[in-house]
Amino acid sequence: MRFIFFIIILLLFSLVNPVIGQATPEVSANNAILIEQSTGRVLYEKDAHEPELIASITKIMTALIAIESDKMKEKAKISRKAIYTEGSSIYLEQGEKMTIEDLVYGLMLRSGNDAAVAISEHIGGSEEGFVYLMNEKAKWLGMTNSSFENPHGLDSDNHYSSAYDMALLMRSAMKNEEFRKITGTTSYKSENRSYSWQNKNKLLTQYYDSCTGGKTGYTKKTGRTLVTTASKNGMDLIAVTLNAPDDWRDHINMFEWGFDNYDMESIAKKGEIQYKLKKTDKSIPGFTRNDIFYPLTEAEKDNIKKKSYLLKEDNRVADDTIGKTVFYLDDIPIAETTIYNEENRPREDKFYSLVLSMYQKIIGFE
Repeated sequence: MRFIFFIIILLLFSLVNPVIGQATPEVSANNAILIEQSTGRVLYEKDAHEPELIASITKIMTALIAIESDKMKEKAKISRKAIYTEGSSIYLEQGEKMTIEDLVYGLMLRSGNDAAVAISEHIGGSEEGFVYLMNEKAKWLGMTNSSFENPHGLDSDNHYSSAYDMALLMRSAMKNEEFRKITGTTSYKSENRSYSWQNKNKLLTQYYDSCTGGKTGYTKKTGRTLVTTASKNGMDLIAVTLNAPDDWRDHINMFEWGFDNYDMESIAKKGEIQYKLKKTDKSIPGFTRNDIFYPLTEAEKDNIKKKSYLLKEDNRVADDTIGKTVFYLDDIPIAETTIYNEENRPREDKFYSLVLSMYQKIIGFE
C-alpha cells in the first residue's frame, strides 16, 4: 500500500513540476532536425547527416537561386520540355510567357515541376546549367552531403541531401526578404491565370499558427519530406523531416518542444565595457556594437562563460578593433563579438563624415 501511495505521489509531482529538457520530441521521420534560425544551433536531430532522397523540398534551392538572380520581373518562354515534365504541375502551356516571379510562386505554393524546369532554362540557359548553379550554391553553403541533378526533386540516384543540409539551405533562404514573403504566402494569383494558387503547406494554412513558411515534398520512393519554419516568443526555428509518415505532427512536436525548452537569451549587450588588463590593476574601455542572443535551456543559462582577448596596440587596425570576446557553453565556443575602441565610430560613418565635410567646404557651408 505504501508503495502504491509513493508512486501516486511521484506521478502527481511530475505533472505539477515537469522535467524540462529531459524528453525529446516524438518524431516518426527516419531523419529529422530542429535548429534555431539566427544562430544555427541544433536543438534536436535524428540521423540528420545521412544523405537521402528529398523530393520537392529541392525547390527551396531552385527558388532561392531564381530570387538571387535579380530576374524575377523577366518573362520566361515555356518550353515543350517544361510542360511534359512528370509529376505535380501548374499547367503551363508551350510557348506561354510568364514572369519568373509568378513561376517561383507556382513552384513554392503548388510545387510545379513544369515551373521548376521553366525557371531553370531561363536562369541557367538550360536545365543542366541551372543544376550546376545549384551544386555550386550547395558547396558555398557547406552542404557537404548534398548533390543536385534537377531543379524539381524527382527521384534520381545522384539527387540527394540530408536533413542538416536542408536546414542550412532554409536558414540561408530565410535571410532573403523576398523568399520569406513567398514561402509565407497562403494564396497567390498570377495575371496569367483566372484562379489563385493555394499553398500546399498545411502547417502554414491550417495546422500551426506559429508557422511562417516551408516546402512540402513527396514521391512514392522517397516518402514524405517537409521543411518548415516557425516563430514564437522572439525565437525562429527551422524543422526538417525526411521520409516521415506523420510529418505535420512531427513538425508541431519539434516546434513545441523547442519553444518549451529553449529561450533566446541575451548573453551580451552593446555599449561600453571596461576590460581589465592582465597582470595589472589597469582597465581600458571598449565598445561592442551589437546585442548577442543565443537559444538556451533553463539549465544552460547559468553556464555561459566568456573570455576577452585584447590586441596589443601594435597589432590594432587604425586603433579601431582592439579585440574580441568569445562566449562558451560547457567549454565549447558558441558566439563571439568584436571589441572596438569606444571613441571610434564604424569606419563607414567616419568615411561618410569626411566626405560630407569636404563637400560642405567646397560648396561653402563651412
